Amino acid sequence: MSEVKIAAESRTEFGKGAARRIRRENKVPGVLYGHGSDPVHLTLPGHELLLALRTPNVLISLDIDGKTNELAIPKSVVRDPLKGFLEHVDLLLVKRGEKVNVEIPVHTEGELAPGGNLLEHVLSALPVEAEATHIPESVTVSVEGLEAGAAIHAKDIKLPSGVSLAVEEDAVVLQVLQAQAEETEGEEAAAEGNEAAEA
Repeated sequence: MSEVKIAAESRTEFGKGAARRIRRENKVPGVLYGHGSDPVHLTLPGHELLLALRTPNVLISLDIDGKTNELAIPKSVVRDPLKGFLEHVDLLLVKRGEKVNVEIPVHTEGELAPGGNLLEHVLSALPVEAEATHIPESVTVSVEGLEAGAAIHAKDIKLPSGVSLAVEEDAVVLQVLQAQAEETEGEEAAAEGNEAAEA
């Protein structure tokens, strides 16, 4: 997985006023915590952070005040609900070789069996335990030819080496739902009725 270097500044001002001032400078207030150490309050560059967060569970190498380097992964990101800009980020301190619990996106490939069935993502992200510097960006699951009633459980998903499930093996991740046949028949009858009326 990619590692993104970001220069951060420690901050001593807190509260809404200070946070607004930081955001006006196109920066983002954040907190770095973990390993039993005191939380470190940071100011991070907004654009660089936004680009980094496009990768799920991105590993961030923080250069704090040009003095210390720390590795972190995003734990909580708060965005403005209307404009989408970053308001605040919580970062979890990690060390190389350390195992962490994260959620990775589940992508699907292939086509369901014919019949207009629906694929439901019961879990849109799969909880896993992985080494902090080797967190997979996502997992891909084939749904080729699955019919109504079929389900894919957590244990059915092939994980990369060194990655293990952090959820029950029997947890349903994806399931195929039967198309609502009654509605379809009703719509067809209505459509035929309309055609007859037009004729």
